[in-house]
Amino acid sequence: MQNTQIILAQRPSGMVMPQHFNLQTADVPQLNENEFVVQVQYISLDPAMRGWMNEGTTYIKGVAIGEVMRAFAAGVVLQSTHAGFAVGSLVQGMFGVQTYTISNGTGVTLIPPSSIPLSWYLGILGMPGLTAYYGLLAKGMPVAGNVVLVSGAAGMVGSLVGQIAMLHGCTVIGIAGSNAKCDYLKQELHFSEVINYKTDDVNAAIKKYAPNGVNIYFDNVGGAILDAALLNLAYGARVVICGAIAQYNDVHFNGLKNYMKIVSAKASLCGIIVLDYFDRADEAITQLTHWLQVGKIKYQEHRVTGIDNFATTLQMLFTGENNGKLILEI
Repeated sequence: MQNTQIILAQRPSGMVMPQHFNLQTADVPQLNENEFVVQVQYISLDPAMRGWMNEGTTYIKGVAIGEVMRAFAAGVVLQSTHAGFAVGSLVQGMFGVQTYTISNGTGVTLIPPSSIPLSWYLGILGMPGLTAYYGLLAKGMPVAGNVVLVSGAAGMVGSLVGQIAMLHGCTVIGIAGSNAKCDYLKQELHFSEVINYKTDDVNAAIKKYAPNGVNIYFDNVGGAILDAALLNLAYGARVVICGAIAQYNDVHFNGLKNYMKIVSAKASLCGIIVLDYFDRADEAITQLTHWLQVGKIKYQEHRVTGIDNFATTLQMLFTGENNGKLILEI
């Protein structure tokens, strides 16, 4: 079998571009004892991938030049010498951007047969879903009546954070970058208020919709929007930093201007790394599955087909072209 792989060719400075990757083919090696071959069917495209392209980060080593690009993926076991992973089993793990991978089972999750689409285990029932679930509940600690502000609110994580917050009796304000995305948040997901950061004065809009301040700010973008949110914190607010997609492709990060508001509001600021919650994944998956089945939360995917489209599809995360969880279908 021929394995098609996307290889990291060079580290980007600025926007990720197609020339930062090479496409290569290689034979799939023979299996050793207690190994199995996965035929990858879906690859998750996540903002974290931009950080993984750097030489190193604070929580996980960067992808080496010449290595297969790191990615969460899902697929089916095609061959196996492993008693725990039978041929035909559906699995999810850090398989990388390639059409086949060999695994010994470490870090691989068996997915039970069900009517739930396999790709959902890379989105709402995967790493992004767990990020939203534990980022809000474990870090944000919502209480009924809280005002929750979410940036990147039309994205996978942001849209789920807002919906979970509403299920906990919170008022939710979403920030997004187009009228279509704002309409989706307001009309389909029933956010209380929405702010279009490209056309609205973000600071003024937050003051208007949260006159008594924001109790929880869930940040997916960083930059100027984070600074505006800090100006509007309520007493005892919780700020959860999930990502900084607005700056991932910047050569230099901009520092915070309004960080002293954390002091004057007696607020807390913390980060969420989903890897810390993988041992509690079953809890989140069970609850999210229930909410999906009873119609309490909604989820949308944006699929692009073809591994050769990986680089241009990844760019969509940073240009805002995708609507919902971005998935590459092999």
